Amino acid sequence: MRRALLLGALIALAPCSHALAAPSTEVAAAVASVQTADVIRTTLALTLLAILPGVVICMTPFIRIVIVLSMIRHAFGMPETPPSAVLVSLSLLLTAFIMGPSLKTMNEQALQPFMAGRVDVETALAEGSAPLRTFMLRQVTDANLQTVHQIAGKPLPDSADQVGMAELTTAFMLHELGVAFRIGFVVLLPFLLIDLVVSGLLLSLGMMMVPPTSISLPIKVLMFVLIDGWSLVLEGVIGGFR
Repeated sequence: MRRALLLGALIALAPCSHALAAPSTEVAAAVASVQTADVIRTTLALTLLAILPGVVICMTPFIRIVIVLSMIRHAFGMPETPPSAVLVSLSLLLTAFIMGPSLKTMNEQALQPFMAGRVDVETALAEGSAPLRTFMLRQVTDANLQTVHQIAGKPLPDSADQVGMAELTTAFMLHELGVAFRIGFVVLLPFLLIDLVVSGLLLSLGMMMVPPTSISLPIKVLMFVLIDGWSLVLEGVIGGFR
C-alpha cells in the first residue's frame, strides 16, 4: 500500500519538475546569449581601436597639420627641432579640437548605442561614418572627386550622397596634401628670402668661408618669435577648415 502511494506521488510530481526545469534552461540560454553578444561587441570595439590610427590619418585634419608643422621645422634648417614626438602630439591635439563636434556625434549616435546593445553593427557603422562623411565632403572639391573617379575608372556620381567612402577618403587626402603644400610654400618663402639676403651679404663682404646657415638661423628664429609665428601658422591652418 505504501509503495503504491509513493509511486502515485512521484507520478503526480513529475510534470511539476519538468515545468520547473524548463524555465531554468531558458534563463541559462538567455544569459549565455547576452554574454556572447557582449563578447562580440567587445571584440568589434577592440578591432575599431586597432584601425583607429589609420582613420585619424586618412579622415581627419591630421595630415594638413603635421605636414605644415614639419615644413616649418625644415624652413628653419633644424630637421630635428622640435622633435617629431612634439609635432605629432600637437597635431593630434589640434585634430581633436577640430573634430570635437563630429566625435561627440559619433559617440552619442553610434558608439554608446552599440555598446549598450541597442543597435546592430551595420547601423552603428552607418551612424558613425556619417559625421566623417559630412566633414570630408565640406573640405573636398569637385576637382578632387573627379580626379579620384577618373583614376578608379568610375563615372562621377550625380550627388554627394552617392560618393563611395573609399573615393571620398582618397579625394580628401589629395585635397589635404595640396592645401598643406600651398601653406608650406607661403611659410617657406620668407625663410628663403632671409637665406638669400644673408648669403648675398656674406659674399659681398668676402666671407665665403662662413656658412650662411650659422648667420641666418638666429635671424630666422628671432623673426619667428617676434611675430609669434606658431600662433599665426596654427590659426591659419585651423581657420582653413570648413
